[in-house]
Amino acid sequence: MGTHFKGSDKEENSLNAYIKLVRATESINSRQSKSLAKENLTMSQFGALEVLYHLGELNQREIGKKLLKSGGNITLVIDNLVKRELVKKKTDKSDRRAVIVSLTKKGQEFIEGYFPKHLALIMEQFSVLTDEERTELARICKKLGLNNV
Repeated sequence: MGTHFKGSDKEENSLNAYIKLVRATESINSRQSKSLAKENLTMSQFGALEVLYHLGELNQREIGKKLLKSGGNITLVIDNLVKRELVKKKTDKSDRRAVIVSLTKKGQEFIEGYFPKHLALIMEQFSVLTDEERTELARICKKLGLNNV
């Protein structure tokens, strides 16, 4: 579905690109969310686990920045993971205001077991693209994401 807006070619082209990008993202996220729901996890919770799995323990604020989440939102995400005993929190010795988050043994085991399924679903969804198209898509998305208009 494209735009029904009538404007300049540049306006219509920009709107059509935006609509397609958003719809593709929503479609991919919907499939990922369904898979995560079976594990009783949200996308944000999984994102936090994935960040900790790949980067090691991090300041809670840094996790929020990586996931593009507000301070209040990431606090709720981390608190819910603590309740499920998937992560643990400790006060940063060098800055008592900061909270350091790390995976628990249970969290490490979960993410090690689940990540291959997550990756397989991503691979399946992106299989409609060639290697060159995936590379170009990544380049274009990075360009859009880093645009500081």
